[in-house]
Amino acid sequence: MNTDMPTNVDHSEIDKFSRLAHKWWDKNGEFKPLHDINPLRLSYIDRFGQIAGKNVLDVGCGGGILTESMAKHGAAHVTGIDMAEKSLKTAEIHALSEGVSNIAYRCISVEDLAAEQPHSFDVVTCMEMMEHVPDPASIIASCAKLVKPDGVVFFSTINRNPKSYVHAILGAEYILGLVPRGTHDWQKFITPAELARMCRAAGLDIIGTKGLGYNLLAQTYALTDNTDVNYMIACVPA
Repeated sequence: MNTDMPTNVDHSEIDKFSRLAHKWWDKNGEFKPLHDINPLRLSYIDRFGQIAGKNVLDVGCGGGILTESMAKHGAAHVTGIDMAEKSLKTAEIHALSEGVSNIAYRCISVEDLAAEQPHSFDVVTCMEMMEHVPDPASIIASCAKLVKPDGVVFFSTINRNPKSYVHAILGAEYILGLVPRGTHDWQKFITPAELARMCRAAGLDIIGTKGLGYNLLAQTYALTDNTDVNYMIACVPA
């Protein structure tokens, strides 16, 4: 394991997710929203990336919710990377318990992996991570370096506007309790325009954008064309 802590890491964020590491696979716990949206994320990734038989990288994989689902969905091999070692251990134990053998987890920064294995992955995903790091542009540039010339990169994050503050902070954290209080910092949210600029600067062209909506009455999520709060994009090397 790489024990050097890179500069593009928020130590308080690592500590926060490390404290919750044992709860990653509790589908009714703090990470319930990630379990609920995971089928939507997977279908969106598979639509553009066609992951069956592919070499896939999941950046900021946490406890492996998306990582493991991509491995089970037919990927030839999935690498999950994160800087929270406790989360990775939880991911490894769960994959072992499920008999999923086409996964490898590593505690390494995406910047270091990009230097080590450039242009090595057919599909690169980075979901719900960029709003937790000091320099999201560096994450995007590294993902662009890691993907093969004919590969696809996926990002998801949260828009920054008054509506996202009401929904993602006040609603999700303080009123509905969908996620723990303090999970997000509204000032670190990223607008679609900002994300598009960072992607262009990294040599990526956006080929798809989808919002993620929550129906309060039905307590269900769905893909929408509204990117006011949560959204995902698919990119290819320019």
